[in-house]
Amino acid sequence: MRRLSALAASCLATVLLGGCAGTQSDAPGTSEPSRDVIASGLETPWSIAFIASTPIVSERDSGRILALDTAGATSELATIAGVGAGGEGGLLGLAANERALYAYVTAGDENRILRFALLDGDDGPALDDPDVVLDGIPAAGTHNGGRLAFGPDGMLYATTGDAGVPSAAQDPESLAGKILRMEPDGTLPADNPVAGSPVWSLGHRNPQGIAWAPDGTMLASEFGQNTWDELNVIEPGGNYGWPEVEGAAEDPEFVDPVQQWQPADASPSGIAVHDGSVWIANLRGESIREVPLDDLTASKLHDAGALGRMRDVVVAPSGELWAVTNNTDGRGAPRDGDDRIVVLQ
Repeated sequence: MRRLSALAASCLATVLLGGCAGTQSDAPGTSEPSRDVIASGLETPWSIAFIASTPIVSERDSGRILALDTAGATSELATIAGVGAGGEGGLLGLAANERALYAYVTAGDENRILRFALLDGDDGPALDDPDVVLDGIPAAGTHNGGRLAFGPDGMLYATTGDAGVPSAAQDPESLAGKILRMEPDGTLPADNPVAGSPVWSLGHRNPQGIAWAPDGTMLASEFGQNTWDELNVIEPGGNYGWPEVEGAAEDPEFVDPVQQWQPADASPSGIAVHDGSVWIANLRGESIREVPLDDLTASKLHDAGALGRMRDVVVAPSGELWAVTNNTDGRGAPRDGDDRIVVLQ
């Protein structure tokens, strides 16, 4: 295992001593203020990216990429043909840089990363026809991963699930159960852990959130199976254990999580770093979890049960922290106005 950053080192020592396993008992915040609504009436939203100041939203089942105006009204930038919506697959993560919008898409028996060059539309951003950046990522009805993000190094990162084949997460030749790293055009950086491979880390079951602390420490959320969901500090070439271990195992072959929770209390999806904390959207836990960067073993719940299933959190260009509900995904109980994007901070 590679040496961890200073931010994570003391936390990992605590985990190895068993200090993080009980964090799922943290009391929820029960006096949260009502949340300002950015947009409502969305259908199975999954991710938010920003083209300049314009929010761009993916809808998992419809395959639509939507732009939001300042009043929260939507306009359709594209509908991706051939999206294999079903189970947990479909149009998933989005990420943007100054030249293009990227989308993670389930299509048949594979997941693909698409790149849409940005155009100047009459009323705001527009998208060119997509190019395939990476294909051949195994897909299934569950465990597709799907989060995209640009790191502080300018590289594009993607999370992939094990696609229902746990052993694939330990296979360095498979793209399943991994975090991948590539240049924005899909070529492979020379400093990846293995030459000629996009694999940045392996041994993941279904990671759906990635973010970076100000010091460059990379963090990822991961769905467990029956025992432990995880928050991990990601090191290049690190093996995070699935399916050999779930949660902290104190096995030197694998990297242990810095915090873990029972799936019923968490099921973590998107994450963001904001105002000195990691913010984690919880689906089954129906809450937003705040983990302070100066103590990755601690956590506090916000909005427990107030908004239902939570899919993503993101820092807007304004500096506000936004969250995306996911009550129309077939597993939630939709409320009036669902699904919606709200302001957390």
